[in-house]
Amino acid sequence: MKTYLVGGAVRDALLGLPVHERDYVVVGSCVDEMLAQGFQQVGKDFPVFLHPQTREEYALARTERKSAPGYHGFVMHASPEVTLENDLARRDLTINAIAQAEDGCLVDPYGGQADIEARVLRHVSPAFVEDPVRILRVARFAARFTGLGFGVADETLDLMRTMVENGEVDALVPERVWQEMLKALSTEHPARFFEVLREVGALKRLLPELDALFGVPQPAVYHPEIDSGVHSLMVLQQAVRLGADVPTRWAALLHDLGKGTTPPEEWPHHYGHEERGARLIEPLAERLRLPHEFRELAVMSARWHGHVHKVMELRPATLLKVLEAVDALRRPQRFEQFLLVCEADARGRLGFEDCAYPQADVMRRAFAAIKAVSVQPLLAKGLSGAALGRALARERLLALSSGGFKTQA
Repeated sequence: MKTYLVGGAVRDALLGLPVHERDYVVVGSCVDEMLAQGFQQVGKDFPVFLHPQTREEYALARTERKSAPGYHGFVMHASPEVTLENDLARRDLTINAIAQAEDGCLVDPYGGQADIEARVLRHVSPAFVEDPVRILRVARFAARFTGLGFGVADETLDLMRTMVENGEVDALVPERVWQEMLKALSTEHPARFFEVLREVGALKRLLPELDALFGVPQPAVYHPEIDSGVHSLMVLQQAVRLGADVPTRWAALLHDLGKGTTPPEEWPHHYGHEERGARLIEPLAERLRLPHEFRELAVMSARWHGHVHKVMELRPATLLKVLEAVDALRRPQRFEQFLLVCEADARGRLGFEDCAYPQADVMRRAFAAIKAVSVQPLLAKGLSGAALGRALARERLLALSSGGFKTQA
């Protein structure tokens, strides 16, 4: 019985990155022997155990054989005869197929160290095509490590394209797709994730609404990058730069989906794209089973971001309508997320990356003005119900009007 540290812990240590989790593979053992040593078995599908003291995961060396289409179609085999090389061969990328023995020596049968040096994401074996989740994982690793200079090997991209063409991506369950997207959105370069998916044809299957933006032109005077898809990825990266959380990054990515449904005869203009985009997000959210937080912020951002860009031109009544529509008074934190999407949109344009965005502060001042309106004097007059609501709206409108929120920056 021998134990090896494997996977991400070995890879990240070689890259000089912090190691947060450690996984181990056990060679030459069996379930009964692991249980006899005090390990606790978790899961029924394959033999993974928790160490009795550290609670770290230890898995018996195993092989996998494809038995049906999709993510779950595998037959697993674990026995004392399975070698470390057999176990490493079933992993996705060579940089994830390096093991470290208890004495510190590395076992690297598939060239993972060389690929780390060359900054290449390369599949371990042709068996890569058997698991469609690997398409998402490679794209996610590309996003995570692009800042370190990593790229995807051409032959791996070719395999990924073949998998998409064979319909493997269509068998992915929504929960797993969303899980990988969440991890990618948490990286410093999430746009790379969507670029890789598009490069191999998977974006059209998984997020056709986003894929439809590529090749759709915008007015060059406002969008020197011209392409709507390129703009959306630039907005996503600006959201990262501005310190956005993951729900805000997601909303930034989807803010312009409506441009993908503009009739070509109207190009490069996109009149009404905000409302069309908001309507597109609802079925997308159902398909991916998005959490409400992600769905609501994305819909709000798609529908109202254009109004914020033009806040200097809005009448007080329209400004109040926007503040009420985004529920700023009851959800001030989400209001700030929304404003960050708007700023990322303004900056996510070629040559505008460092532009000022005074519109956000105008919106904040308008929000402060209506927040300062007290309901107590109206209650003291005996108002209630609909009459109270109308009176409160009039007072808030008066606060905006007296505050000069019509053309003032």
